Amino acid sequence: MYKTMDDFDFNNKTAIVRVDFNSTVDPTTKRLLDDERIRLHSITIKELAAKGAKVVVLAHQGRLGDPDYTTLEQHAKRLSEILKSNVKYVNDLLGEKAVNAVKSLKQGEILVLENVRSLSEETAKKTIEEQSKTNLVKTLAPLGDVFVIDAFAAAHRAHASVVGFTVVMPTVLGRIMEKEINALEKIRSVENRPIVYILGGSKVKEGIEITEYVLSNDRADQILTGGLVAQLFLTAKGLDIGEVNKRTLTDKGLLELVPKAKTILDKYDGKVLLPVDFAVDSNGKRKEIQMINLPTELEICDIGEKTMEMYKKSLQNAKAVLMHGPMGVYEKDDFIKGTKAVFEEAIRSKA
Repeated sequence: MYKTMDDFDFNNKTAIVRVDFNSTVDPTTKRLLDDERIRLHSITIKELAAKGAKVVVLAHQGRLGDPDYTTLEQHAKRLSEILKSNVKYVNDLLGEKAVNAVKSLKQGEILVLENVRSLSEETAKKTIEEQSKTNLVKTLAPLGDVFVIDAFAAAHRAHASVVGFTVVMPTVLGRIMEKEINALEKIRSVENRPIVYILGGSKVKEGIEITEYVLSNDRADQILTGGLVAQLFLTAKGLDIGEVNKRTLTDKGLLELVPKAKTILDKYDGKVLLPVDFAVDSNGKRKEIQMINLPTELEICDIGEKTMEMYKKSLQNAKAVLMHGPMGVYEKDDFIKGTKAVFEEAIRSKA
């Protein structure tokens, strides 16, 4: 049985919390383009601070060398805006600057340390025991009282900041992690079928991994795809989605996932549903095109009307629905339509 934040007294204790701030950034300017995950984890961070903890935040953004790799300075600033309170940031993890910043924290204060993937040891292939002996854990664990794991989307990775602290410190689930695990337990306990997953958004690696896991374990009957997840699967199927869309996949280093996506499509034929029409950005306006119109030189920003209807039919008889990511660029008013239609149908379903 996992321990949660309800099982620990955080008052005047230093809590090292691992969250997942990994967000979409402009590959050229490195500017943060969305704050969905920061908003999500702010729930856990705010509660820890309210309970009197000294909060030390660990997170990653991209991988060293990838177009979406950045420091966490703008993430800390955005967290501060969301919480409407001061959030400290230091561009250090192991040095004096980081150690002194942690030691000087007062009750209710929040500190964001540097991107954990600035350390080569973070992603090194090691056992959990070996990860507990990394410089990161050896430096920070003695300064903390409890480790809060809240990075559900990264929890499957045996990285130093994810698993290393669990060996040497009391560990509890953060609120987001707790919610996701409870949802998975609910899905696992479902005996009635069908189980439908909605996988979209820009976190394609996670989408592919979730797809492979649930299908190989017979925990999904259909997977409805949107966003970049769908675009990768379409590419794996041999469809040309157009240079501007392929460039997005290339810039994010996602084309390396095409072979795995093709294997999934071949092995689980008919389980992964792909869009049959699309909404593209034509001079800032929504324009719907059919599959026959591919390749397109316009950016694909949403699923089309036919796809919405197809997905809604799949959801109507679902006994369980798990949603992970939007169908398109929901931040733009003209392209929220697919996400809204699919999510609303999921809420209305028998699940």
